[in-house]
Amino acid sequence: MSEGAAEDGSALRPLCFVLMPFGAKEDQNHRTIDFDSIYSQVIKPAVTAAGMDCIRADEEQAGGIIHKPMFERLLLCDYAVADLTTANPNVFYELGIRHALRPFSTVLISAAGSPLPFDLSPVRTMTTYALDEAGAPSSAPAAAAALTRHLTQARARSVDSPVYQLLRAVEDWQVPDAAGVDAFRDRMARIERKREQLHEARDSAQYLGSEAATAELLRFESELGPLEEATLGLAVELLLAYRGVKAFGAMIALYERLPAPIARLPLLREQYALALNRSGKAGAAILVLETLIAERGPSSETCGILARVHKDRWEGALRAGRTAQARGHLGAAIETYLRGFEVDWRDYYPGINAVELMTLRDPGDPRIATLLPVVRYSAQRAVAGSPDYWGCATMLELALLAETPRTPVTGWPRRSRRPTTGGWSPRRSRACAGSWTPGDRWPMTWGGWSRSSPSWPRPPSDGTRQ
Repeated sequence: MSEGAAEDGSALRPLCFVLMPFGAKEDQNHRTIDFDSIYSQVIKPAVTAAGMDCIRADEEQAGGIIHKPMFERLLLCDYAVADLTTANPNVFYELGIRHALRPFSTVLISAAGSPLPFDLSPVRTMTTYALDEAGAPSSAPAAAAALTRHLTQARARSVDSPVYQLLRAVEDWQVPDAAGVDAFRDRMARIERKREQLHEARDSAQYLGSEAATAELLRFESELGPLEEATLGLAVELLLAYRGVKAFGAMIALYERLPAPIARLPLLREQYALALNRSGKAGAAILVLETLIAERGPSSETCGILARVHKDRWEGALRAGRTAQARGHLGAAIETYLRGFEVDWRDYYPGINAVELMTLRDPGDPRIATLLPVVRYSAQRAVAGSPDYWGCATMLELALLAETPRTPVTGWPRRSRRPTTGGWSPRRSRACAGSWTPGDRWPMTWGGWSRSSPSWPRPPSDGTRQ
């Protein structure tokens, strides 16, 4: 197959690689930005209208690793679009590689009003897009049209790389080998077909029972073949799909098939530990997470998952009537949640869990009075930026904690088979909605929410609110 022609003789559309964050991210102005909406409403339509095929990076799905397929895409894709909003370090790193490898055909975009870490005006005029209050594009068709114009202009191959503008001559650049480009195209097409099959299996699993859903995903895994670098993103998506149907044994088996360098990624080690804990292997989960913290330092995510392991052990000890052990596990859970919150004050999940468990201590924990307003402020900031189910539920729980006396738990209540945590529940929160007063602002109505709502959020991966 010659470059520029398909097997059937039709012209091949050039590939455009998109460098951007995933999901919802907060910028320096504390605006929450929905990058998936920006991709689907602005970037992909613009690339298609410019006569190109779009490939989106999956670096965050793979834990931020820069691996061989990533370098191939940066080198071999004829065009690239880099969204610099939030100054994501992965995007800037990949943009630097792209500028070193390609003298032209790289287009930059950014959200209007989003600050950048340094002046990029000498590089190229950027396409900007406006955002609405939800962090989605407010004028998507106009932004897409502007990006299409810039991509069309990029076909003229005017130099946009500062490396080639200032240091290297364009004549020094070598066009990538045609055979290598063709092989890259074929591999990308195979991966995309596999991704579509995985999404079909994952989506159908939502309507099946647990065993049937697991069987459907296992069937896909058996057809996936060896877990080469090119299928790393698919392996991560499959791992998270297994988690969604609570197939923790399959998660463990898949993780243990991964190549060692990939298996060491923090994201994958965290998910492995979560699966170990849910499979009754708490000791192994603790070892994985404590080793990760020793190597990479604490994070709110790692500490949240580790604290959940201690919390489960606390409940298990209570069931068995081992009060002294339960007290120790409860203390470990509190301190680990607190450590995760102190690492990143913006993440209120470990903070609210720390406060909740502190109320159950006997004697009471004096740190509650200091910690409670900090957690409330963190949750308020999150709700103000992007009100979602968990943020609103947390605000209600904080109101309950501030107003309702708690009974410390040292053993099993006489009339209950479970610890009396006095915790949050949707029914209790709805009943208390009328008395919820922080700021006298209710950001969303319970009646307007449903699991099928587009704003349904991803629960925290430690599962503490599932």
